[in-house]
Amino acid sequence: MRYFVVVLGLLALVGGLVAIKFTQISSLMNMGKEMAKAGPPPESVGTALAQSQVWEGTLSAVGSITAAKGVVVSNDAPGTVAHIYFESGAQVRQGQTLVDLDTSVERAQLASSRARVDLATLTVNRSRALVKSDSISQSQADSDESALKTATTDANALAAQIDRKIVRAPFSGRLGIREINLGQYLNSGTRITVLEAIDTVYVDFTLPQQRLGELKIGMPVRVTIEGTAGAPREGTIAAIDPTVDSTTRTIKVRAAVPNKEETLRPGMFANVSVVLPDQGNFVTIPTTALVHASYGDSVFVVEDKKAEEGGPPPGDKPAKIARQQFVRVGASRGDFVSIVDGVTAGQDIVSAGAFKLRNGSSIVVNNEVKVDPQLSPHPDNR
Repeated sequence: MRYFVVVLGLLALVGGLVAIKFTQISSLMNMGKEMAKAGPPPESVGTALAQSQVWEGTLSAVGSITAAKGVVVSNDAPGTVAHIYFESGAQVRQGQTLVDLDTSVERAQLASSRARVDLATLTVNRSRALVKSDSISQSQADSDESALKTATTDANALAAQIDRKIVRAPFSGRLGIREINLGQYLNSGTRITVLEAIDTVYVDFTLPQQRLGELKIGMPVRVTIEGTAGAPREGTIAAIDPTVDSTTRTIKVRAAVPNKEETLRPGMFANVSVVLPDQGNFVTIPTTALVHASYGDSVFVVEDKKAEEGGPPPGDKPAKIARQQFVRVGASRGDFVSIVDGVTAGQDIVSAGAFKLRNGSSIVVNNEVKVDPQLSPHPDNR
């Protein structure tokens, strides 16, 4: 009888433990079902409203800056450098002497030639007087006249040869780095330096052939250089190439841009915007709201969670979900991008944190910390 009571007690204890564990497991299972039904915890995101903005029509391109006038300064005749009259980077005037080559031999020959010219001149004057009195023949006078012309021509040739050994600036502008030294022998065409007039520069860029009908000489353009502060530089279209490139099907365009401060230098990379006369009304969103994927671009539109989707009971603050919406993207301007199709003005979209969402994700909106997009952003360099 005593053993029976002990066994009965053990069975009661085991049954109680089983009942407790069963209750705990049932509770955990029910909790798991509730969590599965509720879904993952909501993601914290920032939002912004799609706006309707009026943008002027522009054609954007990438261009390269070239000098309005630029040459490689070189010597015409060979010789040894006798004098250098410029420093690297100097501003020079048209006709200013830059380099003298040694002309000591030519100048000595010129002095001798001019002496012959003087003698020939005296002889001609004497012959003209004598031929009038028939003291000498006309043929002798003609011979003296020919000798004078020959001597004069020889003197002029030597003067021209000396002048060829003087290198002058062909136009006003700024010189580059000097590439010669005193005493150096220069062959004909040796590179001395470069000279460029950059008070006005050209910006060469290309546009698709479909845009040819929209381009006209004199249309305004804006030029910006990446990494530089200040407003875009204003210019105008100066030339349009009459030939379309047969490989790229693009047309080359040249814009003239004033550059009195010389902040634009030849060879620089530039962003060019051709300003069209027409303006358009665009639906725009911050660029950060756009999600790029191989199958298309999309945004996440903020919507209230419905009751059948696990939303709160009536009267509570509505929960939010993010619905993925595919869009067709248009032009961009600053921190904004225009949407051709897929979003309407006034819709609330996810502008920060869209990369971590999927269609139907629960979200919590937190706009306390966010960056305001700008049409003309100028971030600080750090």
